[in-house]
Amino acid sequence: MHADIDTTGKLLDVIVVGAGFSGLCMAIKLKQAGLSYCVLEQAASLGGTWRDNRYPGAACDVPSNLYCFSFAPKPDWSRSYPRQEEIEAYMNQCADDFAVRDRFRFSRSVTLARFDEDKMAWRVEVGFGAEVHFARSLILATGGLSRPQMPAIEGLDAFEGALFHTARWNHEAPLAGRRVAVIGTGASAIQVVPELAKIAGHLAVFQRTPPWIIFKPDFAVSPARQKARAGQPWRQRINRAFTYAWHESWAVGFTRLPWLLKGVQKIVKLYLAWQVPDRTLRRKLRPSYVIGCKRVLLSNDYYPALARPNVSLVTDAIVRIGKKGIVTADGVEHQFDAIIACTGFQAAEAGAPFPVFGSDGRGLDDTWRDGANAYLGTTVNGFPNLFIMTGPNTALGHNSMIYMIEAQSRYVMDALRQLSQRPAQALDVKAQVQVRYNHGLQERLAKTVWQTGGCSSWYRAKSGLNTTLWPDFTFVFRSRLRRFDDENYRWFSAAREPDQEQ
Repeated sequence: MHADIDTTGKLLDVIVVGAGFSGLCMAIKLKQAGLSYCVLEQAASLGGTWRDNRYPGAACDVPSNLYCFSFAPKPDWSRSYPRQEEIEAYMNQCADDFAVRDRFRFSRSVTLARFDEDKMAWRVEVGFGAEVHFARSLILATGGLSRPQMPAIEGLDAFEGALFHTARWNHEAPLAGRRVAVIGTGASAIQVVPELAKIAGHLAVFQRTPPWIIFKPDFAVSPARQKARAGQPWRQRINRAFTYAWHESWAVGFTRLPWLLKGVQKIVKLYLAWQVPDRTLRRKLRPSYVIGCKRVLLSNDYYPALARPNVSLVTDAIVRIGKKGIVTADGVEHQFDAIIACTGFQAAEAGAPFPVFGSDGRGLDDTWRDGANAYLGTTVNGFPNLFIMTGPNTALGHNSMIYMIEAQSRYVMDALRQLSQRPAQALDVKAQVQVRYNHGLQERLAKTVWQTGGCSSWYRAKSGLNTTLWPDFTFVFRSRLRRFDDENYRWFSAAREPDQEQ
């Protein structure tokens, strides 16, 4: 019999940590399966990335019909590419439509998770022991892009003006008519720069490496089309299938035939030339690495924003930050009222989101000292009944992460069903299975554009290993996770003998 939900120590079937897309997906699937669970979320509401990133211009670079659950299509997206507020609203609507909101425990910051080998359960502490929860299984749905990365620049704390990251946007900071600096030219920068350019007295964009930027076919969806999709769902299904196939085709160049991307570059260079007629500026914006090596960005207004008279592109390296602004390698001190970091998140180098200890007190951060890795991006040897959503090498450079999340959820739910049939046992992926899987993964990654394209990116750890991306088609990932392969796991009980396969 499944335990009732309780936050005072009763044993649950599952504890989920994180209330982004993957946590929400698992909450829905767990309820449908009739398992007892709760979702612990450190913030006051659900939404994850789409709750935290509220900067001006925040939007998704995956089309709307593809950036939603397959089991919960939304026919009335207002645009072909969804914006932050609409994605967040969609997630909240899903929580209500599937009646799972009561399973979320908000403002609960998990500070420790430990597998209790006597109880064969996970002990999860909130607020350094203020609350303690127990469950047979633990699902980490904390996301790969949830911890903002501030730039490691000397004197950062000395700056006297407003200083913040795009994922922690300061809505109280006065920016209109002010001198504003943006550090970084990644995915968030190309969205926020056009918005800041409209209001700042002067905007300086500090670029280390120019990104490849392509046209974004973003347009408003008419009420008539929304009504047609609602009345004839097959229309949206066809659009989703076509969109998926188009995005999936990029994997051919990214993962199998990187030389094909050289032809794509010629077309993208024409887009740059069309949008930036100034040769000097265009030269600064032309990447020297193969397209796809870093994340390919979509924008129609970033290049025009840089050409505005109140905007400057600074390519000299930042040496330090002082009380009044930024000092660059050419000796110039640029004074600002506000500095905004568009410097991404802890990704390839990120460890566990909080201390996690498995069998024999083994720490997840220690296990990942040489780089995060997992079997199918989901399970880690030495951490029984632990499942990681969007774990190592599950991120994408070409398609929708929602597709990957649904593939993982099916695998995890199959594992949980088998666990429910063996109430006295736990499962642990075999060490050699995990090693063999990741060895093959890195062999495939070595041939991809991310490793051969001549760039450094957040996809790769300091060791050079790509611990972030999936090096194949997404349908291959889904096929690998179509069922829980218990033959690659050890099953054991609390009174087990020393295991022979470590």
